[in-house]
Amino acid sequence: MSNKLLVKNAKQVVLICNNNEKFLTKDGMQKLCVIENSSLVIGSDGLIKDIGPASTIDFQYAGVSFDKVIDATGMCVVPGLVDAHTHPVWAGDRVHEFAMKLAGATYMDVHRAGGGIHFTVEHTRAALASTLLASLTGRLGRMQRAGTTLVECKSGYGLELQTELKMLEVIETARRTLPINISSTYCGAHAVPKGKTVAEATTDILKVQLPRLRERMSAGALRVDNIDVFCEQGVFDLSSTRSILQAGLDMGLNINFHGDELHPMNSAQLGAELGALAISHLEEVTDEGIAAMATAKTAAVLLPTTAYILRLPQPRARDMLEAGVIVALGSDFNPNAYCCSMPVVMHLASLAAATINAAYALGRSHTHGSLEVNKHGDLLVLKASRWEHLIYQLGGHQELIRYVVIRGNVVYNNDKTMDF
Repeated sequence: MSNKLLVKNAKQVVLICNNNEKFLTKDGMQKLCVIENSSLVIGSDGLIKDIGPASTIDFQYAGVSFDKVIDATGMCVVPGLVDAHTHPVWAGDRVHEFAMKLAGATYMDVHRAGGGIHFTVEHTRAALASTLLASLTGRLGRMQRAGTTLVECKSGYGLELQTELKMLEVIETARRTLPINISSTYCGAHAVPKGKTVAEATTDILKVQLPRLRERMSAGALRVDNIDVFCEQGVFDLSSTRSILQAGLDMGLNINFHGDELHPMNSAQLGAELGALAISHLEEVTDEGIAAMATAKTAAVLLPTTAYILRLPQPRARDMLEAGVIVALGSDFNPNAYCCSMPVVMHLASLAAATINAAYALGRSHTHGSLEVNKHGDLLVLKASRWEHLIYQLGGHQELIRYVVIRGNVVYNNDKTMDF
C-alpha cells in the first residue's frame, strides 16, 4: 500500500513539540521544537508516519511509492493552524453598524438599539439551511486557504430550538462533507431572545433545547462537542450560566464559553470550578480568575483581532502567561468582527497559541496541533526559509502559503505564490 504524501527537503519543520505534550505554557511557548533540513511522511491513513533528516528519510523510503511528493527545498513546514473560536453560520452582514461604531457606539449600545446579535438572529431564522450551508462553505474555504485546518464552529443566531438545530445541522453537513476539521459548539445562550427574560430564556434552553439536542445526538444525527454561554451583564448572569453549562457537561459536552469580556463577571472562577476546557475573551478577567484558570488547566482563548475591531482593551495575555495559564487563539469570525485569517490573529500572539494550545482548547491536542508521529497529517508548506515569516509579514499569508494539507491530502495548492 502506498503512502499518501512525502514532503521532502524542507529547510525547517516546526514540530511545535515532540514529546506528546498536550499544551505549552509560558517559556515553552517560546521554545518551539524546530528541526532543519528534514522530510515528513504521511501514511495512507492520513496520519504522520515518520519525520526526520532528509537523508535518513530518503534512505528509509527508497523505492516506496507515494500518492504525491512535495519538494519543499528552501521552504518550511508548520502544523495546520487551529481556530478555537468562530461564529461562521449566519445570514445578514452588519456592515451598516460600522457607522455607529465609528461615531463612538459601544457593543452594548448597538445591541440595545436592535442591532448586533438580534439583527443577525432575525436574518438567520429566515434563511434556508441550503443558503446557510453555501455561505458557511465559502467562509470555511477562505479560512482553509489562510491555513486553518481545524476550526470551532458555533450556533447561536437562533436563540430558539428550530433555528439552533438548523445551524447545528448545517455545521454537521459541513463536517461530513468538507476536508477542514470541525469542532461543533451549541451556543443557544448567545443572547436573551427579544420578549424573554433571562430566567425564561434559561428555562427554554434547559427544558426544551438541550433535551432535543440530546435526542439528536443520541440518534447519531448530530455530533456536538462543546457548550457555550455568553456570560455578561445584560445577557446571561452567573447563576444562569452555571445552570446551562452544568446541563451541557452532564450531556457529555465540553464547557467552552464567553466570559469576562465587557465586565468582570467572575466567569473565569466559575469556569475553573466547573472544569471548563476553555473560556474565551477574558478582556476583563481578574487576578483571581487568572489564578483559578491556571490551577484548573482551563485554556484562555484570546481573540485579539476582536478586541482591536471593537476597540476593547486587549486581553491580559502577558499576565496569563506569567501565571501559567494555557493561552490559545481564535479569530472570533462573526458578522460583528469579520476576521477569518489566523495568520493575522497570530501577529498579535504566537504560533503555539494557534496550534497545540488551540487544539487543547477544543479537546483535540492528542490528534492535532503539532507535527508528531501518529497525529493527523495536517500541515502548511510555506514559501519562506523561516517559519516566522507567517507572523512577521502581516497580511502576507496569501503569498506565503504554498500548500495546505489535511490528513495527507493537498486541499489548497497556491501556485500563485511570489518570491519576497
